[in-house]
Amino acid sequence: MSAATTAVWGRAEQQDFRARVRGALLGGAVGDALGAGVAALTLDGIRAAHGPEGATGFVPVHGRRGAVTAATQLTLFTVDGLIRAQVRRDTGAWHPPTDLHRAYLRWAATQSDWGPDERRKDNGWLAREEWLYSRRDPSRASVTGLADENMGTLAAPKNPTARDAGAAVRSAPFGLLVGWEPQLVCQLAVECAAQTHGHPTAYLAAGAFAVIVHGLARGETVDASVQRALALLAARPGHQPVTDGLKEALGAVRQGIPGPTRIAALGEGHNAEDALAIAVYCVLVGEDIRHGLRLAVNHDGPSQTTGALTGALLGALHGETALPPAWLCELEGRSTLLEIADDFAMEMTQGPALHSPTATAPGWLQRYPRGAAELT
Repeated sequence: MSAATTAVWGRAEQQDFRARVRGALLGGAVGDALGAGVAALTLDGIRAAHGPEGATGFVPVHGRRGAVTAATQLTLFTVDGLIRAQVRRDTGAWHPPTDLHRAYLRWAATQSDWGPDERRKDNGWLAREEWLYSRRDPSRASVTGLADENMGTLAAPKNPTARDAGAAVRSAPFGLLVGWEPQLVCQLAVECAAQTHGHPTAYLAAGAFAVIVHGLARGETVDASVQRALALLAARPGHQPVTDGLKEALGAVRQGIPGPTRIAALGEGHNAEDALAIAVYCVLVGEDIRHGLRLAVNHDGPSQTTGALTGALLGALHGETALPPAWLCELEGRSTLLEIADDFAMEMTQGPALHSPTATAPGWLQRYPRGAAELT
């Protein structure tokens, strides 16, 4: 994995980048929370429970309004792993997939432990957030793929038949590596997806999603970002279902009034390629963020998955200030999402001021330890 070149960031560029990072993380969580309360229902069931327009806001689930699922939990740990990779690079070690795997193992501990284990000094601050110690409908492959310390790779992936979007929904942060070339973003997302989801369409959908986020975070259009993802997929074995889904999403824009019928034609969203296609379609046809997210969650499929993917794309495209305040104010974990978003933005824009091989801000190392013995 090659390193990215160091960019010079002006104040306006830093502010725009931070807004897009916050937008992607908060937007993904909002979409996740919107869909979580209706994920178990068909479209008819959603309409029967919430009226002919379906769910138009948060529905209580997991004991509250605005509750998020494992998609948001895992996204937080993806960000944590990416920051750790940058910090640990000072030691001469540079293998981001390993740092991401360790981050995902820290998430896995939250699914079985009662609360933070203060004896684990390498946890950093995120794994000490008590609200994360709650099981929120993780995909089976995410749990089994991280049930031991062995890291899945493209040569030997975990769960080679797992085709759901459980890896894609945690992959937006890879796209926020705006100083990286798109092909490196794609490769890292694919390698990290294979740690739990070994079916080619699952890990290639994760890679394509990250590339689309990457384009949007750099200020490009949705269409241009999708076209780049298609170009990068073309040379990869097993890409055809993901490629077909993205092309169908682009074509569906011209096929009539947006709604559940158009979404159903793209698939139910249970497979990663279908979920990604639905998200791209909702971003393209949404009149605004509210409309796009409501389209994304009111259908027969896994609403939290398509909502999370759509929300991350919309947030990266428009930035945090475009997100509906009425939804943000009820969102579970908002302070944690903002905190890690700002840490990520600082690391990517001002990393040399925080750490180097010879000098490091002690507070930063407490937040993001660089030690390798993370599982002891």
